[in-house]
Amino acid sequence: MFLERIETDRLALERFSHESLDLFEFYETCSDADGEEAMAEVTEYMPWDPHETVAESKEFIDRCEKQWDEGEAATYAIRPRESEDGAGAFAGAGGLTIDWDRRTGTLGMWLRKRFWGRGYSGERAAALIELAFDRLDLEVVAITHHVNNEKSQRAIEKYVEAHGGRREGLLRNWLPYDEDVADEYRYTITQDEYQDATG
Repeated sequence: MFLERIETDRLALERFSHESLDLFEFYETCSDADGEEAMAEVTEYMPWDPHETVAESKEFIDRCEKQWDEGEAATYAIRPRESEDGAGAFAGAGGLTIDWDRRTGTLGMWLRKRFWGRGYSGERAAALIELAFDRLDLEVVAITHHVNNEKSQRAIEKYVEAHGGRREGLLRNWLPYDEDVADEYRYTITQDEYQDATG
């Protein structure tokens, strides 16, 4: 149902699995074992914390594989292509979670800090929006972000506007973060808006 690999101008998106990732390297990245990844900053507005054990990283990958196999979500490992600084390195993850009853896909993403500021969020979003509408025939793509996450807000507003969508509003007390429940902004793009914007 989902594409195993998607290539954009600068990125390669590969199915997020034990085959495409080395478990111990993934753990080192997500735990910030060497102190160079700034994972506390990466996960500041994410509903998960830096990993504390290899088992936690394994469970993360296991969950992504299960969701893929059951058609619930397509999660991809993001790697810069040959022309990019850091070519071939694991840069982060991006995915599309599917609510088939509502015919809606929700985008999500995180990147290692060294890959911030390159426009990868929009490039990955365009590929997954195309997957949602052209391959899966969904009716809506949705995106949310923590109300205080200004970096994500700028990136999301840019690619949502480019694909004909809009900000729907504020979802109050929406998503658990540690011991709190955070407000999030929600954006949507309909298939008709996407077709009008992209031709």
